[in-house]
Amino acid sequence: MKAVRIDNYGIANEVAYCTELPDPTPPATDEVIVDVAAFPINPADLLTIEGKYATQPPLPYTPGAEAVGHVSEVGAAVDEFVPGDLVMLLSRENWVQKRKVKAAELLKINTDSDDLLQFAMLKVNPATAALMLRSYVELKPGDWIIQDAANSGVGHCVIRLAAKSGVKTINVVRRENQITPLQSIGADAVLIGADNLAEQVNQITGGDGVRLAIDAVAGRTSLELASCLADGGVMVNYGMLSGEPCMVMPDWIVFRHLTLTGFWLATQLRNMARNQIDTLYQELTEDISQGVLSVPIEATYGIDDIKDALAHAGRENRSGKVLVLPNDAA
Repeated sequence: MKAVRIDNYGIANEVAYCTELPDPTPPATDEVIVDVAAFPINPADLLTIEGKYATQPPLPYTPGAEAVGHVSEVGAAVDEFVPGDLVMLLSRENWVQKRKVKAAELLKINTDSDDLLQFAMLKVNPATAALMLRSYVELKPGDWIIQDAANSGVGHCVIRLAAKSGVKTINVVRRENQITPLQSIGADAVLIGADNLAEQVNQITGGDGVRLAIDAVAGRTSLELASCLADGGVMVNYGMLSGEPCMVMPDWIVFRHLTLTGFWLATQLRNMARNQIDTLYQELTEDISQGVLSVPIEATYGIDDIKDALAHAGRENRSGKVLVLPNDAA
């Protein structure tokens, strides 16, 4: 089978390559073999390959935080899956044509929808958006939140899930041509650049400010987001696109009781009971099936073209996600 590997950390499209590995051996009693149908390339994948993410796994290493596929074989004791089931891989190292895992590391995607590419992006972005919206502030219909990197995959999910629950979003982007597309999916306000955000947000919210700020950029942008928070508000950081430290004024923390905290999906899932994980993803599956959740896709590649796919995923000014279809014939 074909798989993506890295032998050294570095620029993703330079160090990653497609190679042949042995097919998985027959599954043990509690194992399942999955034919991987699609996987997205996420910023966290690029950072992992660069050696800049939370951990540096032993080399050589097969990347891949998420993927979907169809069950091809099941072990003798596995009764919750049958060949043909569409499943999401909860484990990592998924950039392969075939993956053998414990049955407990799979989640069945129960849907009549055939939108395979959207389900390939189910694990990370929708769950990140949903949990950030739910875990830190009790938001009510009519409340305002603000986010940067609003044109990202997570940003799209935040807009759509907030709109579903009646929460209003202020969305910070870098380019004017991103305004109309975000408004078309439910963004209430779209602002260009992060300068003087507090004044603009004051006008939009009638002086109430926002209760939650979602930050993927850090640096000066996080300072501007924090300036928009109402007293007692929370800023959640989940990324470091600027490569700079998060910034917030100490007097805002002391006298306005603002909170700066971080979000990492891996930690959240680790701390959730399995039935909670199943419930979360079933809800998000239904949102995708019903068209509530959808992330733009810019391109798909075969696994042989992984270097081109990684170079594409690393470009600025993309209009959508890049995915790989490892079992599609070239």
